[in-house]
Amino acid sequence: MATSPLSSTSLTSFHHAFLLLLLLYPCCCLQKSFDAHNAKVTSFLAADVCNQSSKVDHNKGLSLELVHKHGPCFALNHDKNKTEKSSSYHEEMLLQDQVRVDSIHARFSRYQSQLSSAFKEMQTTVPIQSGIDMGTGNYVVTVALGTPKKEFTLVFDTGSDITWTQCEPCVGSCYRQAQPKFDPRKSSSYKNVSCSSASCNLIREAGGAKGCSSSTCLYQVAYGDGSYSMGFFATEKLTISSSDVFKNFLFGCGQENDGLLGKSAGLLGLGRSKLSLAFQTASKYKKLFSYCIPTLLSSTGHLSFGGKLPKSVKFTPLSPKFKNTPFYGIDITGISVGGRKLSVNASFFTKAGAIIDSGTVITRLQPTAYSVLSSTFQEFMKDYPMTDGVSILDTCYDFSDYDKVYVPKISIFLKGGIEIGVELQGIMIAVKGLEKVCLAFASTSDDSDIAILGNAQQKSYEVVHDLAKGRIGFAPGGCS
Repeated sequence: MATSPLSSTSLTSFHHAFLLLLLLYPCCCLQKSFDAHNAKVTSFLAADVCNQSSKVDHNKGLSLELVHKHGPCFALNHDKNKTEKSSSYHEEMLLQDQVRVDSIHARFSRYQSQLSSAFKEMQTTVPIQSGIDMGTGNYVVTVALGTPKKEFTLVFDTGSDITWTQCEPCVGSCYRQAQPKFDPRKSSSYKNVSCSSASCNLIREAGGAKGCSSSTCLYQVAYGDGSYSMGFFATEKLTISSSDVFKNFLFGCGQENDGLLGKSAGLLGLGRSKLSLAFQTASKYKKLFSYCIPTLLSSTGHLSFGGKLPKSVKFTPLSPKFKNTPFYGIDITGISVGGRKLSVNASFFTKAGAIIDSGTVITRLQPTAYSVLSSTFQEFMKDYPMTDGVSILDTCYDFSDYDKVYVPKISIFLKGGIEIGVELQGIMIAVKGLEKVCLAFASTSDDSDIAILGNAQQKSYEVVHDLAKGRIGFAPGGCS
C-alpha cells in the first residue's frame, strides 16, 4: 500500500511537536533519579539581616533565644570584619573546630585509660594547674546573675560543665566583652566557696582543676583552642526568667581569662557532671533541656528547659560506652546519601562510638566511613566541577557558574530507628563564596577515634536531652 504524502498542515503540526520535544528534553534530563535537594546556589550564602524565625512553643517550658556569636542576630557583636561571609571567619571556625575535636579525643582517651585522676589539687594562688582541654562553642544565650541582677550573654556548650563569667576587678587579665563585667562586690547574693567544701571538690569531676587561696576555692578550666578561665569558685543567684530564679548557683568568677569567645561574657555549661546547669536546676526542670540550632546563622534558635516534650520527638538511648564520661554518647547505625545506604555496617560505627556535641560544627566520621561517604557524594555530584579543599574539608565544588544545583540528601541513622535528615546547609558549606562550597563532613585521624555529630548536621531539629531517662531525642521542625 502506498504511503500518503503528508499535507502542509500535518508537516506544520509535526514540526511544532518536534520543537516542543526539543524544548522539554533538557528539562527531562535535569530530573535526578536520586533523592536530592534542588537548591538555589544563593541559599549557601549568609544573610546580613537577622531573621527571628525560630518556632518556640512556650507551653514547653522556659525558652531562651539562641543566636550565633558571629551572626547578625547577636546585637552585641560589633566585629563587622568577622562575619559568616568572610574567609577569616571560616579559617578561624575550621581551625577551632579541629582543635576542639582533637581535645575531645584526647579527653576521652584519658577517661579510657583512667588518667582523669591525674589532676592534682594545688594549694596555691591563681594561676593553678591546667584543666582538661575542650573547645569552645559557637552559639550564645543571655541569662542574669547577682542581686540586683545583671544580664550576661554566654556561649552555651553541652561539652562543658562549669558555667563562668569574667569578673571585676580582673586581678589577672580579661578579654574584651560587649557587656560590663560582673562585679561581685556590687551583688548582695555573691559568696565565695570554701576550699574544704564538697562543692569545691566537684571541679575536678567537671573537667577542671581546683586550687586554694587561704580557705577560698579556686577553679581553672582550659579549652583546646587556647581559651581559659581561672578565678574564684562561688555561689550566686542565677535568673533565667522572672519566674525561674536559682539561689546558690555554683559558677566561676573569672579573674584571669582569655581566648576565642567573641564578645560573650563567658560560658554556660550543659554537660553531664553535677556542676552543669542541667544538674543544678534538676529540682525544677527534671534534668530536661533541649535546643534548636537555626538553619542559617542569620536566624535565631532557642534553648529550652523543662516543659512538655514535642509530640514528634523520637529518642535514641545514651550509649553505655560513655556512661562514666562527660559526653552525650549516641549509637550511629548507618548513613545514606541520595537515598542509598552506605556499605558501612552498624558494628563499625559502634566499635569506636560517637557523641553528639553542640560546640563542634562539622560532623566527624572515622576514615573508613568518611571515605565511603565522600566517594558516594562525589558520584552523585559528578556534573559539577571540583576544586581544592580547605583545612579539614576536602570535598569541595565551584558553583560560581550555576544558578541551581542538585545536592544529594544525606541522612544519619541512630539506634532506635531514628533518621536525621540533614538540612541542605548542614550538607554543604560555602567557605569562599560560591567558588568553594564544601561537603560539611570531615574525617577523624583513625578508625579508633570517636565520631562526633556536629551542630551543622543538627540544624532545625529540636534536640532533647533527657538526662533523667538517659536518652537523646530529635524532633524535626524545631526552628527554621
